Amino acid sequence: AAINLADGWLASRELIMVADAAVRLMATVPVAGTSASAARRRAALEAELATWSERGARAASARQELERRLDASRAEHDSLATAPDAFILRRRQVAGEIEAAEARRRGAADALAQAERRLAEADREAKRALEELSGAREVRAGAAARVEGLEERLAAATRALADNFEADPAGLQALAGLKPGEELPEPGPTEAKLASLRAERERLGGVNLRAEEELAEAEGKQAELAAERDELTEAIRRLRGAVGSLNREGRERLAVAFETVSRHFTRLFTDLFGGGTAELTLVESDDPLEAGLEIIAHPPGKRPQTLSLLSGGEQALTAIALIFAVFLTNPSPICVLDEVDAPLDDANVERYCDLLRSMAAETETRFLVITHNPITMARMDRLFGVTMAERGVSQLVSVDLEGAEALREAV
Repeated sequence: AAINLADGWLASRELIMVADAAVRLMATVPVAGTSASAARRRAALEAELATWSERGARAASARQELERRLDASRAEHDSLATAPDAFILRRRQVAGEIEAAEARRRGAADALAQAERRLAEADREAKRALEELSGAREVRAGAAARVEGLEERLAAATRALADNFEADPAGLQALAGLKPGEELPEPGPTEAKLASLRAERERLGGVNLRAEEELAEAEGKQAELAAERDELTEAIRRLRGAVGSLNREGRERLAVAFETVSRHFTRLFTDLFGGGTAELTLVESDDPLEAGLEIIAHPPGKRPQTLSLLSGGEQALTAIALIFAVFLTNPSPICVLDEVDAPLDDANVERYCDLLRSMAAETETRFLVITHNPITMARMDRLFGVTMAERGVSQLVSVDLEGAEALREAV
């Protein structure tokens, strides 16, 4: 810092010397009042002189600032020259303080270890004291329980004496015929005699003063139970008769419905297959309510066989015939068919559509058909479709095919 300040001071001094030289130069330049170039030269020199004068003033100010900073740097240098000794003294002082603190820490650690040992011993003593206290409490509780048991036994014995002998413990000796101070008899023979007397009393039995009332109550209850038994027997008889009547009526209705469904099934099977025969039979039981149903199909050109042995399309047509046969037995105003024609080929789809036409005319049922087959769509009266004109926006489209055909014929 001192070197930089010195360099700056030298630079400002050179600037001042240059300014002085410029002033002397202007004093020696001849002035020609009639020459324009000399005038311009003089004006330029005056401007340059002013510039150098200003720079000289700034250089002087900078010189004073540099001298001040140089004095401050020298003072700081002098103070820092003595800092290492102060740092060494402070370091030694801090090292001494650290050693003293370490000694205090070791003393505190030893005191803490001794305190922890004393605390552990106190904990062991407290644990032993608690164990002894717990044992004393258990002994006390056991003694209190025994005392309570003895008191209960004494109270029970006193009540037994009062109930059996109508006497208290003080009057029991007089009741037994013993004189004061006389030796008590042997307990064995006395207890045996007491047991014999009790058994004899038990054989005699107690006197029931409410026997007649209890007998009357039992007879009344017996009569009520007998009446309830008769009512239950009659109810069971009526219930069995009703069940039998329902079973007969169910068998009759099932037989009639089975014949109707079988007749419709045979006709529809022949229409769908363009020939052949089929029948429904009840199997596994003579009772229609418990029998199973088996389908025997005879497509054109094939021998009769069960439904499981037919091909996929034949099974689909047979199932359609059976479903429509049941539907014809009890038609409904609306029937929804979902993808029924999916497993069918084009020829069978035509037969399926012809069957729908005939059933619609026969039963006046409106069929709602869900399909992707163009042949089925072409045979419908009205089409409803869902289209997506814009991405993510669905729109329902309806086409009246009958109206379109009528319009085409009119045109």
